[in-house]
This record gives sequence, C-alpha cells and structure tokens, in this order.
Amino acid sequence: MKRNATKPNSKPMPNMKAISKHMRIFVLLGLFVLFINACKVGPNFEAKAPETNAYFRYDSLQQDTIVNLRWWTLFNNSDLDTLIKIGLAENKDVLKAASRVEQARIQVGFTKVDIYPSFGLSGEASVGNILGNQLGGGDQGLYLGGLTMNWEIDFWGKFRRATEAARANYMATEAGQRTVQIGLITEITRVYFLLLDFQYRLEIARKTLRAREQGFTIINERFEKGIVPAIDKNQALIQLNIAKANVPLFKREVAYAENALSILLGRNPDTILTEFDLLSQEYPQEIPPGIPSSILERRPDILQAQNRWHVETANIGVAQAQRFPSISLTGLLGGVATQQLSAAATGGLAWTASAGLLSPLLNWGKNKKRAEIQKQVALQAAYDYEFTVINAFREVENALVKIQTLKEEVLAREAQVDAAMNSVELSRQRYDGGVTSYLEVLESDRSSYDAQLRYSKTRQELLSSYIELYKVLGGGWLSPEEEQAAQQQENGG
Repeated sequence: MKRNATKPNSKPMPNMKAISKHMRIFVLLGLFVLFINACKVGPNFEAKAPETNAYFRYDSLQQDTIVNLRWWTLFNNSDLDTLIKIGLAENKDVLKAASRVEQARIQVGFTKVDIYPSFGLSGEASVGNILGNQLGGGDQGLYLGGLTMNWEIDFWGKFRRATEAARANYMATEAGQRTVQIGLITEITRVYFLLLDFQYRLEIARKTLRAREQGFTIINERFEKGIVPAIDKNQALIQLNIAKANVPLFKREVAYAENALSILLGRNPDTILTEFDLLSQEYPQEIPPGIPSSILERRPDILQAQNRWHVETANIGVAQAQRFPSISLTGLLGGVATQQLSAAATGGLAWTASAGLLSPLLNWGKNKKRAEIQKQVALQAAYDYEFTVINAFREVENALVKIQTLKEEVLAREAQVDAAMNSVELSRQRYDGGVTSYLEVLESDRSSYDAQLRYSKTRQELLSSYIELYKVLGGGWLSPEEEQAAQQQENGG
C-alpha cells in the first residue's frame, strides 16, 4: 500500500509566488507612504523678525551683550534669595504652569499617533442551521476572530499639520511657564521691598508719635502755666492724633504685604521675618540691557506669541485638508471555523482588505470658509506677536528711564529729608526763644514727616525698578542647574 506524499494533518507548503506578490504590494505601499509624507497643504510657518533700533534710547552703557544671571542675587539679600527659592518651588501658579507644560507634551504624542494605523481585535460567533445564506442539514456554528487594522492615510498632511500645531503649542506653553516664573520672581521682589518700605514708614510714624507726645507734654505744661495760648495746645493735639492714626495705618499695610508675600510663596498668610531694612539695602550695579534685537530671543512672552502664531498657521493646513477626500484602509487577518455540533471542526486562515474614500460633495462652501476663517485667526496671531514685540521695547525703555530718573529723585528726596529735619530743630529753637509762633514748628514738623515718608517710597520704587528691568529684558537664569546647563551648551559640552 502506497503512503500518501502528504500526511493528513500536515500544513501545505507556502506559495512563493503569492508571497512575492505580497512583497511587491508592501514595497509599493511603502513608496506610496513616502510620497504622501511629502504632501502637506497649507502655508509653512516663517516668523519675520521686525526691525529694531541699534540701542535703547535710555541705555547709558550702549553695550551689545547682556548680563545673563540670577538677577535677584545682585541685591546681596539672603532673605530675598530664600523667598524666591520657596516661591519657585511652591507657588500654585508656577505648579499649574508646569502641569500645563506636561499636558502640552502629552498632547503632542496624543496627536502624532493619528498618522499611524490603528490595530484592534475582532471576534464573532454564531450558531444556526443557516450558513452563508444556505440552509444546512443540521445545526452549525461559525466562529470568526482576528486582528483588525484601520488607517486613514494622511495624504493631504492633516495629521502632520495637527502634530506641528501641537508641537508649537508645547513650545508656547514652555515659554508661558517661564513667563509665570519670571513674573513670580518680579512680584516676590516687589512685595518684599514694599514690605521693607512699610516697615520703615511704621518706624518713622512711631518716632514721630514719640516726638509729638513729648512736644504735647511740654506745650500742655506751658499752657497750664499761662505761657502759651490754647491754640498752640490744640494744634499740638491735632498733630499728635495724626501720628497716632498713622501707626495703625502702617501696621495694617505691613500685615497686608506679609499676607501677599505668603500667598506668592504658596503658603498660608503669616509673619515674614526680615533681617534687612530699607536703608541698609544696597542698589545693584549698572546693568547692560543689551541690544533690542536680543529681546526677541530672550523674552518668553515674545516666544510664546510667536509659537501661538505658529499654531494658528499650522491649523490653516488642517482646515484646508478637510476640503479634500479622506482615504482609509481597513483590513482583517484571522481565523474562521465552522463546526457542526455533531461533527469535528474545520478551519482556515481568513483575511480581507479594503480601501474607502470619503469626500465632501456639496456643503455650500462651508469647508472653504473654515479655511478662510483660520487664515484670519492666524493673521490675528501675527498681529498679537508684532504687538508683543513693540510693547516689549516700550517696557524696556520705560524701565531704563525709570531707573535713571528715580536715582536722581532719590538724591533729591534724601537732601529734602536732611533739610527738613534741620528746619524742625531750628524752628523749635526759634519758638522756644519767642521769635516765632508754634505754627512754624508744626509746619516744619509736617514737612519733615512727609519728606521721610516720600523718601522711603521713592527708595522702594528704585529698588523695585531694577527687578522690573530684569523682567522686561526676559529674565536670566532661574536656578544654578539652568545656568550650568546653558554654560555647558555654550562651551560645546
């Protein structure tokens, strides 16, 4: 008895011609994918840098480089260093900005996968006496299961433009995070100097109150002896109560500043302990602002506006792609088996592949108008970018002239304080000698008190103006790690 060449349960040899045919299909498909990757509708983004001046008008140094460092350390204030470090780590707006950056990073990956095919599992089971629209001789089962594939081919670049927009949005969000961080540093510094200002004003009010209490005691004794008239006593009492009212006023302002500073640190309102006072706080050295064109590369709000413009430009391509047909490929690869409930199962490999096309036909120009609307949105984003740039130049010029003029004002205020305090002493001597009335003493005292308060406020404004310049120039390093990484990159490491 001859043996069969093929065992009953052996698998048939693969068809080499069929495999070769399939290989050609995959090669052609690969070439097709490479071809469509070169196709993208919509404009490519190109940021045009606006014209800038050679130097800022109020730049006294006229240098083309800028100091890039942790600017707040120029104040040599350990209190300030600690507060900023806490704020960058715990402030809720900073933490929220970091979360937005992470969200935008994930969004890039979420959008990018639309370019690739999606795979899934499919299964089906049925039982009956009808199989393939044919009435069978008995009960039969049909079992189908396998791997499914669905792929919308990105022929017009819709998904690639969407991914481009997501990347630009990620970059904008990173710039936004830095804007929040620099804004926080600026605000912590400003409120800190405001706190020192109110603390000093409170000290002035208390000293004035003690002096006026002593003055009122003397005037009251003279009034009881009949040396001075009642008007002198009343005027002294008025000034005494003015000083009494100013002490709780500045106490309140100190508390408000402490509460504001605590919130900036991300903590509950509490007392802020300070080792420095307003008069002992030194000014930073002269800071070179650099050339105007460097602002375009440094200010995070400009970079953010530029990337927002990029987002809306890429979305033009997404909108235009929706005007054209979408092409989809679907497929199934799996197994199929039929089984009579009273007999053994038989099965085989099942596969199917199909292509589909979905195209808008008549929607009265809605898709065209969608693209036109997006072009206007992108144009508005371009105008926002241009405004951000010119507004940045304005802010730098304002910061520079503010520092320059406040320096002059501080010197004048300091001289005014010296003259006013000397006038108080001379007026009291003249009054005690009977040369002048008590009104002159009161006027000199009021002038001295006001001059001291104005000097405190002006000095605080000058200190705060340096950190404002830091902000409008785009900030510096936010941490030692960032500074080290940038230096390594600059040195080719």
